[in-house]
Amino acid sequence: MNKKERNDLIISWITISFAFAWIGTTILRPGGTGVFLSQFIIMLVAAGTGFILHELAHKYVAINYGAHAEFRAWRQGLILALALAFFTNGSFVFAAPGAVYVFGRNITVKQNAMISIAGPITNLAIVLFFGILYGMLNPTGFIEAIIVSAMYVNFFLAAFNMIPIYPLDGSKVFMWSKGIWLITTLVAASGIVLLPYYLTIFSML
Repeated sequence: MNKKERNDLIISWITISFAFAWIGTTILRPGGTGVFLSQFIIMLVAAGTGFILHELAHKYVAINYGAHAEFRAWRQGLILALALAFFTNGSFVFAAPGAVYVFGRNITVKQNAMISIAGPITNLAIVLFFGILYGMLNPTGFIEAIIVSAMYVNFFLAAFNMIPIYPLDGSKVFMWSKGIWLITTLVAASGIVLLPYYLTIFSML
């Protein structure tokens, strides 16, 4: 990983963490700054695991297929993520501040789909990891906030990226297999809504 790619990942990670931290908080209320800073620290971990590992999954699956792959921040996406977080008070997070660009002459439709779905599948695997951790630790306070936030963010990232609109991951998966696209999308999207029930299940393990 070269210096530019590493810097682009860090900038995008901080930006998306900021956007998620804005959900349900406002620095304009009394004590709002402290709440936001706490949320931001939580989201650096929660969004960091999801976003960085999501992008690295794309990169290394592509490399496994013999392609060259590098992450690049998308300036307009960075601005849009911050602007939407501010103007919607965190009601909507634009979770595409950058992308892994794949360069390979012989990448097939299936291989392109595998590269694309690697990100959302990684997010769902992270949800499972944190869910098991939640059940083992039965956490409270700050640790609970990190684990629950990580599960929510990873469900969200998986669902958002499975939208079948180019250049999102879902467009390539949909082109290859509508069935796999549908299953992955339903698992990710339903997870956002059913997260409290999943937490109950994991707590009984």
